[in-house]
Amino acid sequence: MSRFVILLGGELHPTRRLSAMLEGSRIIAADSGMRHASVLGVTPELWVGDFDSVDAAMRDAFAHVPTREFPPEKDKTDGELAIDHALEEGATELVLAGAFGGERADHAHLHLTQVVRLCEMGVPTMVTSGNQEGRHLATGVQHEFDYRSGTIFSILLFEPLSGLTVEGARWPLDHVEVEFGSSLTLSNYVADRLAIRLESGRAMLVAHLNDEEIA
Repeated sequence: MSRFVILLGGELHPTRRLSAMLEGSRIIAADSGMRHASVLGVTPELWVGDFDSVDAAMRDAFAHVPTREFPPEKDKTDGELAIDHALEEGATELVLAGAFGGERADHAHLHLTQVVRLCEMGVPTMVTSGNQEGRHLATGVQHEFDYRSGTIFSILLFEPLSGLTVEGARWPLDHVEVEFGSSLTLSNYVADRLAIRLESGRAMLVAHLNDEEIA
């Protein structure tokens, strides 16, 4: 396995859980995502982007990191370019860190859809801000999660769902149909060992981690 962590420009909070993901990972920063490197105590192997969101002070602080610079007039985001490079380098697993929040809701939405696309390509991918994380729910398999009791979670829909079963939650579901745009799967709570199974449709679990997760 070759896990790459991509540092993106959204919110990022150092947590024990995130630190564990960084262990043994190769790290690439996408444009302003480089600002997270100091907080996390890591040095990316590459800095990718058009650098339109990077000031001179940040450039100077990380002048030792190799760069791949692109023109602003391009047809991919800096984050997608960083993902492309990781795949070229043989990435078999991706963590998109700093994928939530930030000034660009459109970029945050793109990061969620990229998780679905990459997982369907056979590259396990997740998004995290440290205190929130999102994981793809592949169909036809049982997904089990290690979240603590009381953790808030939601299931985000990208299309209608069929055969959704949720066990180990305050409000379990048993093989239900969920219309696109429904709020049925928002704001549930982990009660026991959380397990989810989906027969058809595209969806993602988003968990809001407990405060005690924060380092």
